[in-house]
Amino acid sequence: MIKYILKCNKNHEFESWFSNSNEFENLKKKNLLECIYCKSQKIEKSIMSPRVLNSKKNDKVNLVNKKDLFKVKNELVKMRKFVEKNFEFVGNKFAQEVKEIYYDKKIKKNIYGTATSEEKEELLDEGIDLVTIPWVNKDN
Repeated sequence: MIKYILKCNKNHEFESWFSNSNEFENLKKKNLLECIYCKSQKIEKSIMSPRVLNSKKNDKVNLVNKKDLFKVKNELVKMRKFVEKNFEFVGNKFAQEVKEIYYDKKIKKNIYGTATSEEKEELLDEGIDLVTIPWVNKDN
């Protein structure tokens, strides 16, 4: 199995697994690939680099610098605190609330919440841009 990062002509990125490197090309030629966000069939492989580990036990590989990881985690915690302070939590009614705000130009408020994959896709189809933020636990 091989995993590729794919990108459509509208710059949506997503991952997909293939049984081998030729499968992507074969499916693309048959127009059987499509963007999971916008259904575009103009799909390309993004630039990616493999992570290959040496099988020797004596080799010590530091894949992620703990200091860098801690820094990123702290930034994500700051982002979460900012969102919680400046946005209204609407829970699983997010898709419904976003549509009301988007179509009623008089409503001006910042919201956050949860949405299913289907709801996210529907919002994207309607031209509503979304941002997904990794929601890290503040305690961990």
